[in-house]
Amino acid sequence: MNDRVVDWHLPDVELRRPHRADARRNYDALLVAAREAFAEHGTGASLEEIARGAGVGIGTLYRNFPTRQDLFDAVYVTEVEDLCRAASEVDGRSPDAAFEAWLKRFAGYVATKRAIAEALNRDSDMFRACRNAMYAAGEPLLQRAQKNGSVRQDVDIDTVLRVISGVAAVEYLSPDQRERAFSIALDGMRTL
Repeated sequence: MNDRVVDWHLPDVELRRPHRADARRNYDALLVAAREAFAEHGTGASLEEIARGAGVGIGTLYRNFPTRQDLFDAVYVTEVEDLCRAASEVDGRSPDAAFEAWLKRFAGYVATKRAIAEALNRDSDMFRACRNAMYAAGEPLLQRAQKNGSVRQDVDIDTVLRVISGVAAVEYLSPDQRERAFSIALDGMRTL
């Protein structure tokens, strides 16, 4: 069992990220604005509003993302990359703390995915590559927590991510209620 985070890169997913610094800033600003717009308004969010929110013109949006689907895919892939990178960032913590911190970040990812889920092609190579990368990033954290004795041996990464997805997808009355539900789900995975 490997005690370190494995390579989670997305070899089959190619985003057309610009190389020039100013173009890259615009690209990144569009992704942030799109993520926020999709979270607030769903997949029907106005592309003009997204461009305005990024501080660029609509032509810049279309130059980077010729179709709405290209924008959905880029937002999704970027969110998965951020989630996978988070696994490396928490790796230096104790096994149970690293696992919990990454699952909290995963819960945030679920909110973004929920906003654009209807637009994602779950049979696509991109979707499969993203799913595999998430599993590759999270599984070593789970294994470390299991090896340390803080997480039950009878759970696997697929089950864990499904449980957290279910908890994260529900609308709550308050952030405290969401945190309580998340804690209960984690308690169910812990050893007694």
